[in-house]
Amino acid sequence: MTGNKKELAVAALKNGTVIDHIPSEALFAAVRILGIENMGKSVTIGNNLHSNRLGTKGIIKVADTEFEQCVLDRIAIIAPTAVVNIIRDYSVVEKRPVTLPDTLTGIVRCPNPKCISNNEPMASRFEVVDRNDVDLCCHYCGHHVAGGEAASLL
Repeated sequence: MTGNKKELAVAALKNGTVIDHIPSEALFAAVRILGIENMGKSVTIGNNLHSNRLGTKGIIKVADTEFEQCVLDRIAIIAPTAVVNIIRDYSVVEKRPVTLPDTLTGIVRCPNPKCISNNEPMASRFEVVDRNDVDLCCHYCGHHVAGGEAASLL
């Protein structure tokens, strides 16, 4: 450990994925989305860490794993500020923000019990109205879902 007691010593990641700049209140929803609770890989989770941009943030480090884009799309619903870093041989080889696609199909369940997607065997479909504040609109019934509410509907 270094002599500077203001720094936290966390082992460097040889290969894997780091998801940074997750709002603290969305961190454990991100953990559920990634399905890392029962993963046999080394996982480091930090919460309520200082962030100049967010005030506090969460971070997730998963060794020897690169997540599919459809999984990262789900992270963007609850944490649009998140940044994905791909690590290989201890170096960041790719760094990109998560992004919401224009349409989310089969990811978020519509909270409207009368929506056809809840009463027929079909996938839900939401159009992204606002990427910054995460506002989704159901293609079938027009019901709006905010990012915070969407976390419980994934």
